[in-house]
Amino acid sequence: MKLPAPITDWDDAYANRDHIPGAEGFVERWQEDAPAFRAELDRAGRLEADISYGPEPRQAYDLFRPTGESRGLLMFVHGGYWRMFDKSTWSHFARGALAHGWTVVMPSYRLAPQVHISDVVADVGAALIDAAGRVDGPIRLAGHSAGGHLVTRLICTDSAVPGAIVDRIAHVMSISGVHDLRPLLKLELNSDFRLDPARAVADSPALLTPRADMNVSCWVGAAERPEFLRQNDLLALAWFGLCASVSSRHVAGCHHFDVIDGLADPDSDMMAELLG
Repeated sequence: MKLPAPITDWDDAYANRDHIPGAEGFVERWQEDAPAFRAELDRAGRLEADISYGPEPRQAYDLFRPTGESRGLLMFVHGGYWRMFDKSTWSHFARGALAHGWTVVMPSYRLAPQVHISDVVADVGAALIDAAGRVDGPIRLAGHSAGGHLVTRLICTDSAVPGAIVDRIAHVMSISGVHDLRPLLKLELNSDFRLDPARAVADSPALLTPRADMNVSCWVGAAERPEFLRQNDLLALAWFGLCASVSSRHVAGCHHFDVIDGLADPDSDMMAELLG
């Protein structure tokens, strides 16, 4: 196997926006579509907003209810390098799962540099525990970018999520996830992450062991930065043989900001795999 040339600019290797034409336009559209969708669900009485799962303002989630009886719970965890965004930017990505009868929870969480990445993991775990107590049935997890790291970190053997809840998790999908944090030690952004070698190893899903019988899929846009392709495939390779099922998929023609569009489309291949 021929390996790529050594990376000399690690900041560029992880810089998504710099390599996506019109990148800011995607964020602007999300920030328009999300509140419109949230208002639509609120008018229909299908939104429970700002449910607290901890004492801090950012420790809250939105719960979106389907029409009719719920088939289970899907938690979507947003990205932003553990240091940007909150739940209010992503609401419309609940549309696909809601159309199939799933209740959707979208948490906010505390951000770096105010907290460490391990604290963000704890926040997302606490949100899952709280939401799982409100919604019966099977659970599916999906996360984008840093969110992909967070949802896969939750199913490692040292996770604080109780076994009774883990046993309900039917599928975990990491979308453009970062699963080995050690390269981030080389980034200028590590001034916010505040990782050291020990912390990087301790919170890298690819270096940890998943709980038994997990079904995991790793999706990434084929047009993403090479490091995100590698990070995607790394988890699938590391966990192959440790999970009940693990797969890797490169989505043709997609980059870091549009690979998640399938979450908003009830008929997408992404929804078929996540909910199937």
